[in-house]
Amino acid sequence: MSELEEWRPGSFTKNFSWGQGRRGLVELHELLRLGFDGKVEDVTRSAFRRRVKQSGRPDYIPINFFLFNRPFDGTDHIVADELVFQAINFEHSKRFDKLAVFAFNLSYAGIWKGAQPAQRYPALWAKAYIRDRIATAGGWHSGRISANDIERFVENDARYMAQGARKLATNLNYLYRIGGVSEMATARVERWWVDALFLALDRAVEDARLSGIDPTESQYASLLNRSGFFDLAGLRSLEKELAGKHLVRLYIECGGRDRFSPDHVRERINLLLPDIEQFLANDDRPQGAVHPTNTRILKSIPRACAMLARYAGFDVIDADELEHFEASEFIRSHTRTALEQLKVRGIKPTMSAEELLRLTRER
Repeated sequence: MSELEEWRPGSFTKNFSWGQGRRGLVELHELLRLGFDGKVEDVTRSAFRRRVKQSGRPDYIPINFFLFNRPFDGTDHIVADELVFQAINFEHSKRFDKLAVFAFNLSYAGIWKGAQPAQRYPALWAKAYIRDRIATAGGWHSGRISANDIERFVENDARYMAQGARKLATNLNYLYRIGGVSEMATARVERWWVDALFLALDRAVEDARLSGIDPTESQYASLLNRSGFFDLAGLRSLEKELAGKHLVRLYIECGGRDRFSPDHVRERINLLLPDIEQFLANDDRPQGAVHPTNTRILKSIPRACAMLARYAGFDVIDADELEHFEASEFIRSHTRTALEQLKVRGIKPTMSAEELLRLTRER
Protein backbone atom coordinates (compact mmCIF):
# COMPACT_ATOMS: atom_id res chain seq x y z
CA MET A 1 0.00 0.00 0.00
CA SER A 2 1.32 3.43 -0.92
CA GLU A 3 0.44 6.40 1.23
CA LEU A 4 0.95 8.54 -1.89
CA GLU A 5 -2.47 7.50 -3.11
CA GLU A 6 -5.30 9.98 -3.19
CA TRP A 7 -7.48 10.50 -0.15
CA ARG A 8 -11.13 10.29 -1.17
CA PRO A 9 -13.60 10.21 1.74
CA GLY A 10 -16.47 8.84 -0.32
CA SER A 11 -19.60 7.94 1.61
CA PHE A 12 -18.02 8.70 5.00
CA THR A 13 -19.17 12.30 4.56
CA LYS A 14 -22.75 11.05 4.87
CA ASN A 15 -24.49 10.67 8.22
CA PHE A 16 -24.55 7.05 9.38
CA SER A 17 -26.85 7.87 12.32
CA TRP A 18 -24.81 6.13 14.98
CA GLY A 19 -27.42 6.94 17.60
CA GLN A 20 -26.84 8.33 21.05
CA GLY A 21 -23.17 8.59 21.96
CA ARG A 22 -23.49 6.81 25.28
CA ARG A 23 -24.34 3.60 23.40
CA GLY A 24 -21.01 3.60 21.57
CA LEU A 25 -20.94 1.58 18.35
CA VAL A 26 -23.68 -0.81 19.38
CA GLU A 27 -25.50 -0.35 16.08
CA LEU A 28 -22.42 -1.46 14.14
CA HIS A 29 -22.20 -4.47 16.47
CA GLU A 30 -25.81 -5.36 15.72
CA LEU A 31 -25.36 -4.94 11.96
CA LEU A 32 -22.39 -7.32 11.93
CA ARG A 33 -24.44 -9.95 13.73
CA LEU A 34 -27.28 -9.43 11.30
CA GLY A 35 -25.20 -9.31 8.12
CA PHE A 36 -23.22 -12.45 9.00
CA ASP A 37 -26.36 -14.21 10.24
CA GLY A 38 -24.71 -14.93 13.59
CA LYS A 39 -21.93 -17.04 12.05
CA VAL A 40 -18.18 -16.44 11.86
CA GLU A 41 -18.08 -17.41 8.19
CA ASP A 42 -17.37 -15.44 5.03
CA VAL A 43 -20.59 -14.14 3.52
CA THR A 44 -21.40 -12.86 0.06
CA ARG A 45 -21.58 -9.10 -0.14
CA SER A 46 -25.05 -9.34 -1.67
CA ALA A 47 -26.37 -11.51 1.20
CA PHE A 48 -24.92 -9.14 3.80
CA ARG A 49 -26.54 -6.14 2.11
CA ARG A 50 -29.87 -7.92 1.74
CA ARG A 51 -30.04 -8.77 5.44
CA VAL A 52 -29.08 -5.28 6.52
CA LYS A 53 -31.53 -3.66 4.09
CA GLN A 54 -34.39 -5.57 5.70
CA SER A 55 -33.56 -3.80 8.97
CA GLY A 56 -33.95 -0.41 7.35
CA ARG A 57 -30.34 0.58 8.15
CA PRO A 58 -27.72 1.77 5.63
CA ASP A 59 -24.92 -0.68 4.92
CA TYR A 60 -22.31 1.32 3.02
CA ILE A 61 -20.36 2.52 6.08
CA PRO A 62 -19.93 -0.97 7.64
CA ILE A 63 -19.03 -2.79 4.43
CA ASN A 64 -16.86 -0.07 2.89
CA PHE A 65 -14.97 1.18 5.96
CA PHE A 66 -15.08 -1.38 8.78
CA LEU A 67 -15.05 -4.75 6.98
CA PHE A 68 -12.83 -6.49 4.44
CA ASN A 69 -14.05 -7.46 0.97
CA ARG A 70 -12.61 -9.89 -1.54
CA PRO A 71 -13.80 -11.78 -4.64
CA PHE A 72 -14.00 -15.55 -4.49
CA ASP A 73 -15.05 -17.75 -7.41
CA GLY A 74 -16.28 -14.65 -9.23
CA THR A 75 -18.49 -13.47 -6.36
CA ASP A 76 -17.80 -10.64 -3.93
CA HIS A 77 -17.48 -11.80 -0.33
CA ILE A 78 -17.06 -10.09 3.02
CA VAL A 79 -14.42 -11.76 5.16
CA ALA A 80 -15.09 -13.15 8.63
CA ASP A 81 -12.14 -11.93 10.69
CA GLU A 82 -11.39 -10.91 14.28
CA LEU A 83 -13.86 -8.02 14.27
CA VAL A 84 -16.65 -10.36 13.17
CA PHE A 85 -15.54 -13.02 15.68
CA GLN A 86 -15.82 -10.52 18.52
CA ALA A 87 -19.21 -9.21 17.38
CA ILE A 88 -20.73 -12.68 17.00
CA ASN A 89 -19.39 -14.22 20.20
CA PHE A 90 -19.50 -11.36 22.70
CA GLU A 91 -22.01 -8.76 23.71
CA HIS A 92 -21.41 -5.16 22.77
CA SER A 93 -18.85 -3.43 24.97
CA LYS A 94 -16.32 -0.63 24.99
CA ARG A 95 -13.79 -3.28 24.03
CA PHE A 96 -15.66 -3.85 20.77
CA ASP A 97 -15.90 -0.10 20.14
CA LYS A 98 -12.13 0.36 20.36
CA LEU A 99 -11.55 -2.64 18.11
CA ALA A 100 -13.98 -1.27 15.53
CA VAL A 101 -12.37 2.18 15.55
CA PHE A 102 -8.99 0.50 15.13
CA ALA A 103 -10.35 -1.42 12.11
CA PHE A 104 -11.51 1.88 10.63
CA ASN A 105 -8.12 3.54 11.17
CA LEU A 106 -6.24 0.52 9.83
CA SER A 107 -8.04 1.22 6.55
CA TYR A 108 -7.97 -2.15 4.80
CA ALA A 109 -11.27 -2.73 2.99
CA GLY A 110 -10.26 -5.01 0.13
CA ILE A 111 -11.80 -4.94 -3.34
CA TRP A 112 -15.17 -5.69 -4.90
CA LYS A 113 -16.87 -5.28 -8.24
CA GLY A 114 -17.39 -1.62 -9.07
CA ALA A 115 -15.09 -0.31 -6.34
CA GLN A 116 -12.77 2.56 -7.15
CA PRO A 117 -9.02 2.10 -6.49
CA ALA A 118 -9.14 4.52 -3.53
CA GLN A 119 -11.80 2.38 -1.83
CA ARG A 120 -9.30 -0.42 -1.16
CA TYR A 121 -7.76 1.82 1.53
CA PRO A 122 -10.76 4.04 2.27
CA ALA A 123 -9.65 5.99 5.34
CA LEU A 124 -6.00 6.82 4.74
CA TRP A 125 -6.76 10.36 5.90
CA ALA A 126 -7.83 9.01 9.30
CA LYS A 127 -4.82 6.68 9.44
CA ALA A 128 -2.48 9.58 8.73
CA TYR A 129 -4.25 11.80 11.27
CA ILE A 130 -3.73 9.26 14.06
CA ARG A 131 -0.14 8.59 13.07
CA ASP A 132 0.94 12.20 12.46
CA ARG A 133 -1.14 14.10 15.01
CA ILE A 134 -2.05 11.72 17.84
CA ALA A 135 0.65 9.00 18.05
CA THR A 136 3.61 11.36 18.00
CA ALA A 137 6.79 11.70 20.08
CA GLY A 138 6.10 8.41 21.83
CA GLY A 139 2.78 9.62 23.24
CA TRP A 140 -0.94 9.37 22.58
CA HIS A 141 -2.18 12.96 22.30
CA SER A 142 -5.91 12.33 22.00
CA GLY A 143 -6.61 15.70 23.62
CA ARG A 144 -5.77 17.28 20.27
CA ILE A 145 -8.72 15.63 18.56
CA SER A 146 -11.47 18.00 17.48
CA ALA A 147 -13.48 18.59 14.34
CA ASN A 148 -11.51 21.78 13.69
CA ASP A 149 -8.16 20.02 14.06
CA ILE A 150 -9.21 17.18 11.75
CA GLU A 151 -10.53 19.64 9.18
CA ARG A 152 -7.29 21.62 9.14
CA PHE A 153 -5.22 18.45 8.90
CA VAL A 154 -6.92 17.01 5.82
CA GLU A 155 -7.44 20.30 3.99
CA ASN A 156 -3.74 21.13 4.33
CA ASP A 157 -2.65 17.84 2.76
CA ALA A 158 -2.29 17.69 -1.02
CA ARG A 159 -3.49 14.07 -1.02
CA TYR A 160 -6.99 15.09 0.04
CA MET A 161 -9.18 15.06 -3.09
CA ALA A 162 -12.54 16.47 -2.06
CA GLN A 163 -14.33 19.79 -1.86
CA GLY A 164 -14.45 20.75 1.80
CA ALA A 165 -13.81 18.61 4.84
CA ARG A 166 -16.22 19.86 7.47
CA LYS A 167 -18.67 16.95 7.34
CA LEU A 168 -15.86 14.42 7.30
CA ALA A 169 -14.25 16.16 10.28
CA THR A 170 -17.39 16.26 12.40
CA ASN A 171 -18.22 12.62 11.59
CA LEU A 172 -14.71 11.43 12.41
CA ASN A 173 -14.54 13.47 15.61
CA TYR A 174 -17.83 11.92 16.74
CA LEU A 175 -16.65 8.40 15.86
CA TYR A 176 -13.47 8.90 17.89
CA ARG A 177 -15.41 10.26 20.85
CA ILE A 178 -17.95 7.44 21.09
CA GLY A 179 -15.36 4.83 20.10
CA GLY A 180 -13.08 5.52 23.05
CA VAL A 181 -9.93 6.81 21.34
CA SER A 182 -9.11 8.91 24.40
CA GLU A 183 -9.02 5.70 26.50
CA MET A 184 -6.22 4.19 24.42
CA ALA A 185 -3.52 6.18 26.21
CA THR A 186 -2.31 3.35 28.42
CA ALA A 187 1.03 1.56 28.32
CA ARG A 188 -0.51 -1.67 29.57
CA VAL A 189 -1.76 -4.45 27.35
CA GLU A 190 -5.58 -4.54 27.22
CA ARG A 191 -8.02 -7.07 25.82
CA TRP A 192 -9.06 -4.89 22.87
CA TRP A 193 -5.40 -4.30 21.97
CA VAL A 194 -4.76 -8.04 21.89
CA ASP A 195 -7.78 -8.50 19.61
CA ALA A 196 -6.59 -5.62 17.41
CA LEU A 197 -3.28 -7.37 16.78
CA PHE A 198 -5.08 -10.43 15.47
CA LEU A 199 -7.35 -8.22 13.36
CA ALA A 200 -4.39 -6.35 11.88
CA LEU A 201 -2.81 -9.65 10.84
CA ASP A 202 -6.10 -10.93 9.40
CA ARG A 203 -6.44 -7.83 7.24
CA ALA A 204 -2.77 -7.47 6.28
CA VAL A 205 -2.51 -11.09 5.14
CA GLU A 206 -5.74 -10.89 3.13
CA ASP A 207 -4.66 -7.59 1.55
CA ALA A 208 -1.33 -9.09 0.51
CA ARG A 209 -3.14 -12.00 -1.11
CA LEU A 210 -5.23 -9.60 -3.14
CA SER A 211 -1.93 -8.34 -4.56
CA GLY A 212 -0.91 -11.86 -5.53
CA ILE A 213 1.39 -12.36 -2.54
CA ASP A 214 0.87 -15.25 -0.11
CA PRO A 215 2.94 -14.31 2.96
CA THR A 216 4.74 -17.04 4.86
CA GLU A 217 4.31 -17.32 8.61
CA SER A 218 7.86 -16.05 9.07
CA GLN A 219 6.78 -12.79 7.41
CA TYR A 220 3.83 -12.11 9.69
CA ALA A 221 5.75 -9.97 12.21
CA SER A 222 7.09 -7.64 9.52
CA LEU A 223 3.65 -7.57 7.89
CA LEU A 224 2.19 -6.46 11.22
CA ASN A 225 4.71 -3.64 11.50
CA ARG A 226 4.06 -2.45 7.95
CA SER A 227 0.33 -2.33 8.60
CA GLY A 228 0.91 0.50 11.09
CA PHE A 229 -0.51 -1.50 13.98
CA PHE A 230 1.73 -0.15 16.74
CA ASP A 231 1.06 3.46 15.75
CA LEU A 232 -2.71 3.01 15.54
CA ALA A 233 -3.37 0.86 18.62
CA GLY A 234 -2.86 3.41 21.38
CA LEU A 235 0.18 4.38 23.40
CA ARG A 236 3.29 2.41 22.53
CA SER A 237 5.24 0.67 25.29
CA LEU A 238 7.83 -2.02 25.91
CA GLU A 239 5.15 -4.24 27.45
CA LYS A 240 3.16 -4.08 24.23
CA GLU A 241 6.21 -4.72 22.07
CA LEU A 242 7.02 -7.88 24.06
CA ALA A 243 3.38 -8.98 24.07
CA GLY A 244 3.29 -8.59 20.31
CA LYS A 245 5.97 -11.26 19.88
CA HIS A 246 3.98 -13.78 21.94
CA LEU A 247 0.75 -12.96 20.13
CA VAL A 248 2.22 -13.31 16.65
CA ARG A 249 3.34 -16.79 17.65
CA LEU A 250 -0.14 -17.59 18.98
CA TYR A 251 -1.67 -16.31 15.74
CA ILE A 252 0.62 -18.57 13.73
CA GLU A 253 -0.03 -21.65 15.89
CA CYS A 254 -3.79 -21.12 15.59
CA GLY A 255 -3.48 -21.10 11.79
CA GLY A 256 -4.17 -17.43 11.08
CA ARG A 257 -7.69 -16.80 9.87
CA ASP A 258 -8.17 -20.56 9.53
CA ARG A 259 -8.63 -20.58 13.32
CA PHE A 260 -12.34 -20.08 12.64
CA SER A 261 -12.57 -23.36 10.71
CA PRO A 262 -12.55 -26.63 12.72
CA ASP A 263 -11.63 -28.46 9.51
CA HIS A 264 -8.43 -26.47 9.09
CA VAL A 265 -7.64 -26.74 12.79
CA ARG A 266 -8.08 -30.51 12.53
CA GLU A 267 -5.52 -30.62 9.73
CA ARG A 268 -3.10 -28.46 11.68
CA ILE A 269 -3.13 -30.60 14.81
CA ASN A 270 -3.56 -33.88 12.92
CA LEU A 271 -6.65 -35.06 14.80
CA LEU A 272 -9.66 -36.85 13.44
CA LEU A 273 -12.70 -34.66 12.82
CA PRO A 274 -15.01 -36.64 15.16
CA ASP A 275 -12.59 -35.96 18.02
CA ILE A 276 -12.80 -32.22 17.41
CA GLU A 277 -16.56 -32.36 16.99
CA GLN A 278 -16.88 -34.08 20.35
CA PHE A 279 -14.56 -31.49 21.87
CA LEU A 280 -16.70 -28.66 20.44
CA ALA A 281 -20.00 -30.30 21.32
CA ASN A 282 -19.32 -29.99 25.03
CA ASP A 283 -19.06 -26.21 24.86
CA ASP A 284 -18.52 -24.31 21.63
CA ARG A 285 -17.96 -20.96 23.33
CA PRO A 286 -14.58 -19.28 22.80
CA GLN A 287 -11.90 -20.04 25.34
CA GLY A 288 -9.05 -17.90 26.58
CA ALA A 289 -5.32 -18.10 25.98
CA VAL A 290 -3.25 -16.33 28.63
CA HIS A 291 0.52 -16.00 28.63
CA PRO A 292 2.13 -16.96 31.95
CA THR A 293 4.71 -14.16 31.75
CA ASN A 294 2.03 -11.48 31.68
CA THR A 295 -1.59 -12.25 32.55
CA ARG A 296 -2.73 -9.15 30.66
CA ILE A 297 -1.87 -10.99 27.46
CA LEU A 298 -5.28 -12.64 27.33
CA LYS A 299 -6.78 -13.62 23.98
CA SER A 300 -10.20 -15.06 23.27
CA ILE A 301 -9.87 -17.84 20.70
CA PRO A 302 -12.18 -20.39 19.06
CA ARG A 303 -12.50 -23.48 21.21
CA ALA A 304 -10.98 -25.78 18.58
CA CYS A 305 -7.71 -23.87 18.38
CA ALA A 306 -7.36 -23.77 22.17
CA MET A 307 -5.55 -27.09 21.76
CA LEU A 308 -2.94 -25.28 19.68
CA ALA A 309 -2.40 -22.36 22.06
CA ARG A 310 -0.19 -24.45 24.34
CA TYR A 311 2.34 -24.85 21.52
CA ALA A 312 2.72 -21.06 21.56
CA GLY A 313 3.51 -21.07 25.29
CA PHE A 314 0.01 -20.03 26.42
CA ASP A 315 -2.18 -21.52 29.12
CA VAL A 316 -5.83 -22.11 28.33
CA ILE A 317 -8.80 -21.03 30.44
CA ASP A 318 -12.40 -21.99 29.85
CA ALA A 319 -15.24 -19.76 28.72
CA ASP A 320 -16.52 -18.96 32.21
CA GLU A 321 -13.06 -17.95 33.41
CA LEU A 322 -12.54 -15.83 30.30
CA GLU A 323 -15.36 -13.44 31.09
CA HIS A 324 -14.52 -13.23 34.80
CA PHE A 325 -10.78 -13.60 34.64
CA GLU A 326 -8.91 -12.80 37.85
CA ALA A 327 -5.19 -12.40 37.30
CA SER A 328 -4.36 -12.75 41.00
CA GLU A 329 -6.21 -16.08 41.30
CA PHE A 330 -4.56 -17.32 38.09
CA ILE A 331 -1.12 -16.51 39.53
CA ARG A 332 -1.93 -18.15 42.88
CA SER A 333 -3.21 -21.28 41.16
CA HIS A 334 -0.13 -21.59 38.99
CA THR A 335 2.15 -20.99 41.96
CA ARG A 336 0.43 -23.75 43.92
CA THR A 337 0.73 -26.10 40.95
CA ALA A 338 4.43 -25.31 40.54
CA LEU A 339 5.10 -25.88 44.23
CA GLU A 340 3.25 -29.19 44.15
CA GLN A 341 5.30 -30.30 41.14
CA LEU A 342 8.52 -29.42 42.95
CA LYS A 343 7.35 -31.36 45.98
CA VAL A 344 6.53 -34.44 43.90
CA ARG A 345 9.99 -34.28 42.33
CA GLY A 346 11.58 -34.04 45.77
CA ILE A 347 13.03 -30.59 45.21
CA LYS A 348 13.35 -28.64 48.46
CA PRO A 349 14.74 -25.17 49.28
CA THR A 350 18.33 -25.04 50.53
CA MET A 351 17.81 -21.93 52.65
CA SER A 352 15.08 -20.49 54.83
CA ALA A 353 12.97 -17.46 53.98
CA GLU A 354 14.91 -15.42 56.55
CA GLU A 355 18.21 -16.36 54.94
CA LEU A 356 16.91 -15.46 51.50
CA LEU A 357 15.70 -12.04 52.70
CA ARG A 358 19.02 -11.38 54.40
CA LEU A 359 20.83 -12.27 51.20
CA THR A 360 18.75 -9.90 49.09
CA ARG A 361 19.22 -7.04 51.57
CA GLU A 362 22.98 -7.46 51.45
CA ARG A 363 22.88 -6.99 47.69
